[in-house]
Amino acid sequence: MDITDVVAAIHGRLPELGERIADRIRSDVPAYADESLIPFDSLRRSCTANADLVLRHLRRAGAPDPGPARETGRIRAEQGMPLADILHAYRIGFEFVWSEILSEARNRPVVPDTQLVDRSAEIWQLFGLYAEAVAAAHRETTAELTVQRGARRSALVEALFTGLIADRTTRWEAARELGLPERGPYAVVAAETDSPGEEPLVGVEASLRQALLPSAWRLLPDQQVGLIALPTPEAEAAGLRILRRAGARVGVSPCFASLRDTPQALRFARLALAGLPGDAPGLARFDDNPLAMLVAAAPTEAAHLMNVVLRPVLDLPGPERTRLLETLENWFAAGGSATTAAQSLYVHPNTVRYRLRRVEELTGRSLSDPHTVADLGAALLATRSPAATRAVDADRATS
Repeated sequence: MDITDVVAAIHGRLPELGERIADRIRSDVPAYADESLIPFDSLRRSCTANADLVLRHLRRAGAPDPGPARETGRIRAEQGMPLADILHAYRIGFEFVWSEILSEARNRPVVPDTQLVDRSAEIWQLFGLYAEAVAAAHRETTAELTVQRGARRSALVEALFTGLIADRTTRWEAARELGLPERGPYAVVAAETDSPGEEPLVGVEASLRQALLPSAWRLLPDQQVGLIALPTPEAEAAGLRILRRAGARVGVSPCFASLRDTPQALRFARLALAGLPGDAPGLARFDDNPLAMLVAAAPTEAAHLMNVVLRPVLDLPGPERTRLLETLENWFAAGGSATTAAQSLYVHPNTVRYRLRRVEELTGRSLSDPHTVADLGAALLATRSPAATRAVDADRATS
């Protein structure tokens, strides 16, 4: 008698063996204890099939077949089972089969110890083969599911941004799938990308999630756009801090209550982004400067306003034009105080007053007239708009 007879005896009890292995796995691996996730019958069938393959191989009745192990890896990945738990279950199964072989062999003293030693190495080589097959299939399936879920999330976010989801029930389902509350407040964020495919807000979703702020994002060729749930003013402040830390150019919409307003909020976020001056990183909220947002919303009209109100200043040589516009900017920022503006410009207050009089002379508009001040403020905002500036330059080139 040799060990093949021992294995054959155990093989004859295969149904019982498969059930006992399934019981042990459910007892020792918590992830397998959830009947709703993995029904016991399914686990028992899987354990029986794998034990059958192992025993056939040990009886020299079949070559190693990692196919069932790959199928197990695929199914468990689809069920959301962690790979570590699957490998733990496989180890339990192999240890159980080997312990049964050893127990049966002790009842048959004629089985040489050398055969047991040889087969112990063989069964653990077999475990390595099966574990590798399980892991490979699990990783492949997980990668496929990640791509599919990412594409689905991206499609749902795009549908919210474009307004393609019009039905309230569908919006609620989309919110649930995206991990967002059904009702706001929400805000939409638009961040400028440096190059297509590059995220300006790297890791922003994880950072917001850590702050208990659910969000959903979509990367476009020129922008990264996102929808954030901001249930409280404190949550809004925390979200803005996270966005500022990213060091990107970011526009943020006003808060809104219903997902049906997402397309309009995206437009506001993009206007806030367009209203950011210069090229440096920064964050602009639409509500912080509504007039700047209106100017950004109509670049052609803003260019015309800039021409009508500031053309004499814009036609000056570069250094003088820059000085006067900078002084006007600082005067507006100082709330009309020449003294405060002088401090930020590092000049004497009389220098500021002289430059402001120069602006009045060139434009024919008095800075003591509120209507004139409003015109100059709007025109000055238009000088920050790249689109409006390009329109003015084009007009000059053709005039």
